[in-house]
Amino acid sequence: MIIRAFKGFFLLSLSLTLILLSASGYSQTNQAQTDQAQNFGVQNFGLAMHGAPLHNKGDIALGYVNADAPKGGTLKQAAIGTFDSLNPYAIKGKAAQGLHLVYDRLMQRAWDEPFTLYPLIAQSYDIPDDRSSITFTLNPEARFHDGTPITTDDVLFSFETLREYGRPNMRRIYDLVASTDKIDTNRIAFILGNGFDRETVMIIAMMPVLSKAWWEGRTFDSAILETPLGNGAYKIEDIDAGRRIVYSRLPDYWAKDLMINRGQHNFDTIIYDYYRDDTVALEAFQSGDLNFRREGNAGNWNRAYDEALMERSGLIKLESPHARPESVRALIFNTRRAPFDDIKVREALNQVLDFKWINENLYHGQYKRVDSYYPNSALSAPLEPTEAELALLAPFTDSLPPRIFGAKWTPPYYNDNNARRAGLRKADALLKEAGWLIEDGLRKKDGEAFAFEILLGAPEDEKLALSFVSALKRLGIEANIRVLDSAAFRGRLNEYDYDMVAYRWQNSLSPGTEQMLYWSCESAQMPARWNFAGVCEPAIDALAGGIANAQDYEALKAHAHAIDRIMMHGHYMIPLYYAGVDYIAHHKTLQSPPNTPIYGAVIESWWVQNEENDVQE
Repeated sequence: MIIRAFKGFFLLSLSLTLILLSASGYSQTNQAQTDQAQNFGVQNFGLAMHGAPLHNKGDIALGYVNADAPKGGTLKQAAIGTFDSLNPYAIKGKAAQGLHLVYDRLMQRAWDEPFTLYPLIAQSYDIPDDRSSITFTLNPEARFHDGTPITTDDVLFSFETLREYGRPNMRRIYDLVASTDKIDTNRIAFILGNGFDRETVMIIAMMPVLSKAWWEGRTFDSAILETPLGNGAYKIEDIDAGRRIVYSRLPDYWAKDLMINRGQHNFDTIIYDYYRDDTVALEAFQSGDLNFRREGNAGNWNRAYDEALMERSGLIKLESPHARPESVRALIFNTRRAPFDDIKVREALNQVLDFKWINENLYHGQYKRVDSYYPNSALSAPLEPTEAELALLAPFTDSLPPRIFGAKWTPPYYNDNNARRAGLRKADALLKEAGWLIEDGLRKKDGEAFAFEILLGAPEDEKLALSFVSALKRLGIEANIRVLDSAAFRGRLNEYDYDMVAYRWQNSLSPGTEQMLYWSCESAQMPARWNFAGVCEPAIDALAGGIANAQDYEALKAHAHAIDRIMMHGHYMIPLYYAGVDYIAHHKTLQSPPNTPIYGAVIESWWVQNEENDVQE
């Protein structure tokens, strides 16, 4: 799931909305949707994308927290780079880390379910069966940090402002709202127009609520360092622009005892110190300047942590399993360009990378091979297609190659030199079938040498790329590596200006409308989307378009499996690696609940355990 966005907004009363809708040719169906939005008899609690919510109104806390966790202490982490804004929702500026602590949403996500929301600022909601509208009843206790009540004026202002000036992904989703009805100070309805799906009401329910009184008269679409008025569990206590930001917990936070918050937000103080790069940040952590760190590099995890120094600083390491889809790290082909518009070429190069050697020599054998676009999860297609998958694929029997209706393609794994040589022979045969022959030691076609550039955005990827380049030379292929700084890399990525790029996709356990941004023909032609490979396949368009409207989780899995099967057979990437665990290092006084949710460790549920707070607050 991903938040999408939209432009422009007109604040209309319900009566005026109905007049305008009628005048512009809206059907009686829209009238019925508006009527449904006024049915306030049902006071729903949890809102699940599929099926029933795991928790109910009688629960005091989420299942993965310690409801009686003590309060107190400090959480101190590193952030890399710098920041120049305290507005996380505007396009301009680089927002500081941790600002999600300052802003509450209408409803909040729980991390022990694929995609379910529970009351926060909105104490209940009402939706019709077709999810064509959603009506929120606000919690009368909801307050901003200055004690003023949160009203539907603030919700409506937030909606208008974020639709006009917010991030592109927010603008696109909010633009699906045809009209709004501010019923009173505590109830507001959003009526959807053309193009909505089952996920749309979920995204609206996750809307952060801004203070109308504070933001009116200020420029929203800009970087600001003035401390905004928030409504979350923490407030901004202090900033050193670009270097440090400090948050302090509000003991009288109005929502601290709600089910979604109980046992969470336990640190009195949360600090982000900024460092120029991760190597310096790791040194600061090991010396005791920081007390919590998530490690993203398996090589670092195995060799960069000094055990003696860690012990002196009271630090320990934790490998925490999870069941969420891991990032799809890959060398991604740009199929908009030759020679990678030829599937035989892409399949050939997939025989070249020696993952076993790379994993053992660069990453200490810590990683698993990516074998799916939803690795490490139930969304990964099984080896053989299910009946549900085949039913979804059936309309495309004539357009899809027969292999897609059989076993899923998985990347090769070479246990020894004989297997590696067999892989290179297969690659050579595929290249010859595609017209790429060896001439004077070089792979050529129509007199043109096979040469391309591999674009990298991180220096640590260079060793992996060099191993791949060395193997390509044995096939007569010249590949050059180019490492760019983050700004230049992002610019090339947004414009799809590369032959091959080392990058990633990220999915959740509840994929939705973002699948169209990842894989659709439309997004392949639009800059700054996430269709890095230039995928354009009508069957994938249909499946990606339907995934957000899947009626239950089994149907969603079938859509994901079918997409995965087609994509893996399409050879749009050379799959790399994932860990399947979270690498976490922390001070021994930091404690976590015994149950880890499916999405992995949730730091908001941790606490500091020491003699001072052994007695509960």
